[in-house]
Amino acid sequence: MNAATRFKLPPVVMPEQDPAERVHNVREVPLGFTPEMALQEAQRCLQCTNQPCVEGCPVGVRIPEFIQAIESGDYLAGIGIIKQTNLLPAVCGRVCPQEEQCQKNCTVGKAHRDVGQAVQIGKLERFLADWERENHAAVIPQISPSTGKRVAVIGSGPAGLTVAGDLIKLGHAVTVFEALHMPGGVLGYGIPEFRLPKEIVYQEVAYLTRLGVDFQYNMVIGKSLTVDEVRKDYDVIFIGSGAGLPNFLHIPGENLLGVYSANEYLTRTNLMHAYDENSDTPILRGKSVAVLGGGNVAMDSARTALRLGALRVMVIYRRSEEEMPARKEEYHHAIQEGVEFHFLQNPVEILGNGEGWVTGLTVQQMQLGEPDASGRRRPLPIAGQTSNVPADVVVVAIGNDPNPLIPAALPGLQVNKHGGIITDEDTMETSVPGVFAGGDIVLGAATVILAMGQGRKAARAIHAWLMRTTETARR
Repeated sequence: MNAATRFKLPPVVMPEQDPAERVHNVREVPLGFTPEMALQEAQRCLQCTNQPCVEGCPVGVRIPEFIQAIESGDYLAGIGIIKQTNLLPAVCGRVCPQEEQCQKNCTVGKAHRDVGQAVQIGKLERFLADWERENHAAVIPQISPSTGKRVAVIGSGPAGLTVAGDLIKLGHAVTVFEALHMPGGVLGYGIPEFRLPKEIVYQEVAYLTRLGVDFQYNMVIGKSLTVDEVRKDYDVIFIGSGAGLPNFLHIPGENLLGVYSANEYLTRTNLMHAYDENSDTPILRGKSVAVLGGGNVAMDSARTALRLGALRVMVIYRRSEEEMPARKEEYHHAIQEGVEFHFLQNPVEILGNGEGWVTGLTVQQMQLGEPDASGRRRPLPIAGQTSNVPADVVVVAIGNDPNPLIPAALPGLQVNKHGGIITDEDTMETSVPGVFAGGDIVLGAATVILAMGQGRKAARAIHAWLMRTTETARR
């Protein structure tokens, strides 16, 4: 098939659950490609010699090669190509913002002047990962001989899992310490079941266990074990403890009953299965839920509220639709499911009754001014224009700061004004020799693939550091 023919092929539409049905369950919304669909989508790839899509991938997946493997029907080769640089393809294929990374660079999308016309790289990655899992065809990479070196990874989120996978292949012993009782970090507690089934996360972790990674759960480093105790037993530490400190608006009424941080709301629902009415996990199943914020976490919270039985769910965002940072796909799904969007409204007070329960919010009408440091137009209040919105549950989803526990437990570790660990940009090494960090603890709340990119960079530097210290010891 020549390039001109490929260019004319339309994107394949992935089937989804009907909105009216899916708001009553937590099953995954997009249903995945069939082999026929995957072939049709793979045939849209032009196999560009300069491979701009690879440049847009934070972990450098060899995208045209795995797509070519799909087109030739060699799925095992395709998943093998992906796993050379990405050990979490089933996760990344579902939750990474491909439209802002690899697909944004796609020649097909650029030629159409519409990123929506780009080859659907993420969906093809998901197809191969799902094929591997469903056919029990796990690709086991070659493991180098043992180096005798031990690495401690704090946190089993995307950055930690990436470091663990890369270093175990290089012959180092790796132990992952996870504070919670289940693995995955934000993949487990933050992303809803209907976007990322937890069984997929656990199977990705089981794959790493099969490679030799040791996972230790219920281990709060800085409490269960001190950082000094860990340093005595390991040659290197990687900190990937994430951004688990929720931000609040600091407005009157935030301490009322019925106000949740998105972290708590999603953790109770996802990790602790509050969506199951038979679960022992308590959660308020509000009938009128207001979600404050406009990012992916706000979309997750709003769509979760519907599945918990809310009759009305509102997303209240102080900027306009154009400035909203949520993925277009998540926004689209939320609208399909009936979520209301109240743009250019800024909550200034949460209202309550005499018993201390939420009854609503007062919102300030806003207008957009000049762009601020984020590049988005700054929201400005319109004097005298406020209104009240009824709600019995409020979820604050305006971002998170880095987890402060490890920095507080490691004197000499330099952090920025937000509490994020400061690292060397090239090596991810911190101000403490032999201690590296990456992911949201460095970036603040970011994407899965960016965290993985930092994990890969740190793994390379850690390996070089361990080999250098080994050579020095021999002398």
